[in-house]
Amino acid sequence: MSDGAGEKKLDLLITGVGGQGAILASDIIGKAAVVSGLSIRAAETHGMAQRGGSVVNHIRLGTDLGSMIPKKGADIMLALEPMEAVRYLDFLKDGGVIIVNMHPIIPVTVTSGLAKYPDVQEILDVLSEKYVVKAVNANELAYEAGSRLAMNVVMVGAVSGYLPIPKEALLESVKALVPKKTIEINVRAFEMGRGKIEES
Repeated sequence: MSDGAGEKKLDLLITGVGGQGAILASDIIGKAAVVSGLSIRAAETHGMAQRGGSVVNHIRLGTDLGSMIPKKGADIMLALEPMEAVRYLDFLKDGGVIIVNMHPIIPVTVTSGLAKYPDVQEILDVLSEKYVVKAVNANELAYEAGSRLAMNVVMVGAVSGYLPIPKEALLESVKALVPKKTIEINVRAFEMGRGKIEES
């Protein structure tokens, strides 16, 4: 079976919590893939997409298979929240890459005392046993770029070096999809996320 002109196959799972911008992150990558002539299949599955619920996006580049990534099928996980990385680990292949935002979103069950949120460093240590983990303080970088809301774009920048999509296409996609007045901030956020992974 040939996959086009030596097309790169890549399965990417984006996980996060409702309100973090996982869907926009997924749209940016999807649009850039299309512009770059890559075939793409994407699917969104929501627990509860309102703020606080789990959101998962499956992005499959260069495949003609179904749009849902099978268990142990993802090459990379982009986790906008640490516990969401843990929650969907069974989708990631052994030795896969996890790019994780270190900023936790504490669920209501924890704030009401019904559960305990694990220490973020402990989460990273456990993940590192089987996977390649790149931790990014994306909230802080977004703030430095000019808006905490750009955290998802920082994370797109962080994963960009792993994608078979030219950086220029991703940046064009960022500019096309974010609100006009925030383009500069989001471009900066993308570059900061990308730079963070390049130096790690």
